[in-house]
Amino acid sequence: MKTYSHWIDGAFQEPASGQWMHTIDPYQGEPWANIPCGNSEDASIAVAAAKRAMTTGPWAGMSATERGKIMRRIGDITLENLDRLAEIEVRDNGKLLAEMNGVIKNVAEIWYYYAGLADKIEGSVMPMEKAGVVGFTTREPIGVVLALTAWNAPLNFLALKCAPALAAGCSAVVKPSEFSSASSLEFVALTKQAGLPDGVLNVVTGLGKDIGAPLVEHRDVAMITFTGSDITGAKVYEAAARQMKRVAMELGGKSPNIVFEDADLEQAVAGAISGIFGGGGQMCTAGSRLLVQNSIKEKFTQLVVAAAHAVKVGNPMEAATQMGPMSTAPQFQKVMEYIDIASAEGAKCIAGGKPAVGPGIKGGQFIEPTIFTDVTNNMRIAQEEVFGPVLCIIGFENEAEAIEIANDTLYGLAAGIWTSNIGRLFRMSKALQVGTVWGNTYRTYSYLMPFGGMKQSGVGRELGIEAVNEFLETKSIMISIADAQPQNNFVPR
Repeated sequence: MKTYSHWIDGAFQEPASGQWMHTIDPYQGEPWANIPCGNSEDASIAVAAAKRAMTTGPWAGMSATERGKIMRRIGDITLENLDRLAEIEVRDNGKLLAEMNGVIKNVAEIWYYYAGLADKIEGSVMPMEKAGVVGFTTREPIGVVLALTAWNAPLNFLALKCAPALAAGCSAVVKPSEFSSASSLEFVALTKQAGLPDGVLNVVTGLGKDIGAPLVEHRDVAMITFTGSDITGAKVYEAAARQMKRVAMELGGKSPNIVFEDADLEQAVAGAISGIFGGGGQMCTAGSRLLVQNSIKEKFTQLVVAAAHAVKVGNPMEAATQMGPMSTAPQFQKVMEYIDIASAEGAKCIAGGKPAVGPGIKGGQFIEPTIFTDVTNNMRIAQEEVFGPVLCIIGFENEAEAIEIANDTLYGLAAGIWTSNIGRLFRMSKALQVGTVWGNTYRTYSYLMPFGGMKQSGVGRELGIEAVNEFLETKSIMISIADAQPQNNFVPR
């Protein structure tokens, strides 16, 4: 069994506690590696290393073009180690190997994209209202960034948080979920081969209360970028506010996938199935509320149920598998509890609803693709994030009612619309209170497009050019070039 250590200041370092914890293979249901149990001492060492990298290390004096070249090499090394990184992700969180291969390729593309942006960060020259004064702005790195990543896609989250941070000139400390830390530790060690200076990118692991909280509260952390539940996000936000730290947060979702009677039903069924059962429903953007126009609701429900029954559940390492296990034992229990809650509320389970069993299913963390009807939008199953393979079907009469139901939630992350009416696509896209709208597709992502949520689904944006701005401070500079100094008008500010 492999035993990992923290990656701090360009080297593996054993935890100050001298203790490790198991990380569990969710398919086998058995430990496969050990990760460090970090504490406040480890947090301080890691932040100090990141601060040195930004202030006195070579990263601080490096040109943006040089930083970009190193980041591009990180992308190259990611692709060179694709198979190994993908396999580690699968062993750690149970995602499909076929899907993770694509994810790791996208991780490399994220590093390439922000490598290209590193030397495109610009200030502006301002026309001043007084003669003899030149005014301009510069964009400067905000400082040490703390990246708190979730267990369902560690390397993807590491890239979409740290690549723009490094492009901006920041350094970072990454604290991955204790449930899936191995891939982050493996990946960050590879960055040394790319020539990344020591201390620029650090990874420390352990429980949130032991090392996550000290990192959040550390005075030398200037910004926190977090992906996870809205409950944990609110606690991080509150702690950050006490020191006026900047935050960017991608939180939960209860995304509506809306099907109109004029939709291509075959495509819509595929989108509904992929939207909720892809990744075992363990996605912040999972289309967990399927809103179907009443005129086709019965027919469409039958089609979706048939497709759900055809989903192959099993070994995530096998190419034919379409849905793997729940990534963690606590998540398995949570999803099963929500299935019981839905039934108690009066929703009707028409597919699944039980732990999955059968050939190739091990470990005790599998759940059948589950579908509920007779759901009203005020039920907990329709309002709370389940984060598992559980779909609730809700009918609607017309466009106005679809919008009302879709927006009637605390969340606002994503939505899907299925219709052949182009005017409706534009009207709905404007009316839906979400950060991402998909029209006649679902789960289509691009590193070129900013991603984030409205309402309780988050603060700030990741990906795209907008992401770099999260890690920059704007400084205004005014310099007199007149022969005589202008008089100070003593204007109060």
